[in-house]
Amino acid sequence: MSISRCMLLTGASRGIGHATVKLFMEHGWRVLTVSRHPFSGECAWPSARESHIQADLADLSGIEDLAATVRQRLPDGKLAALVNNAGISPKAQNGGRLGVVDTDAATWIKVLNVNLVSTALLARALMPELEVARGSIVNVTSIAGSRVHPFAGVAYAASKAGLAALTRELAHEFGPRGIRANAIAPGEIATSILSPGTDELVQAEVPLGRLGTTADVATTIYFLCTDQSSYINGAEIHINGGQHV
Repeated sequence: MSISRCMLLTGASRGIGHATVKLFMEHGWRVLTVSRHPFSGECAWPSARESHIQADLADLSGIEDLAATVRQRLPDGKLAALVNNAGISPKAQNGGRLGVVDTDAATWIKVLNVNLVSTALLARALMPELEVARGSIVNVTSIAGSRVHPFAGVAYAASKAGLAALTRELAHEFGPRGIRANAIAPGEIATSILSPGTDELVQAEVPLGRLGTTADVATTIYFLCTDQSSYINGAEIHINGGQHV
C-alpha cells in the first residue's frame, strides 16, 4: 500500500491555512497542522483533530519538541512539504498600525520569533526529513515586506522582509540536498480579518480591481510543492493582482 505524501503547515487555524489544507487533502496528501490554538471545530476535514499539533511558535524553546512530534507522526520519515504560514501582526489599541515609535521590545521579539526565527529553526530541525523526501519549503511572506503598507506594522513588515531573505538562504543552502525553498507574497486577500479601508485600497492600488481569494494563494502553494515547479528555487511569487507594480 502506497503512503501519501505528507505536508506540515503552520498557522492552520483560518483563512489561507484552511484553504491550503483542504486543497492538499483533495490531492491525496496527508496534512499535519500547527497553531497556537487547540483544535478548532471549524477545521472540518477528515482526520483534522488527530493531525493537529498545538504549539506556540513565539516560544523558540519548544521548536525541537514540535519537530520531534512531527517526526513521530511521519509514517516513512519523509516530509514532502513544509509550509510556513504562521504570522502575527499586532495592532494599536484603536486598531491602527504600529510604527517604530509605538512598537516596544517585547512586540518586536514576539513578532520576529513567530514570523521569522521559528521558521528558520523548524526548517533546520526537519531538514533530514525534507532531504529524504526531496521536499519543498514554502514561506508565506507579504506585500508589506517590500513596501510600506497602510495596515501592516513595522515589526510585521520587517519580519516579512527578513523571511524573503531567509527563503533565498534556504534555497542556497538546502538546494544541494534536493530541497527547494520558495516564498509567496500575498497582497489583499479576502479573509475574516481584513482591515477597515481595504476595499478603498483595492480600488486605488490593485490593477485587477478585486481582492484575492484564499484559493488563489492555496493553488500557488500547491504548485510550489509539486514536480510542476521542480526547477523553481529561491523565488518569491507575488499574489496581489498587480499591486506591487
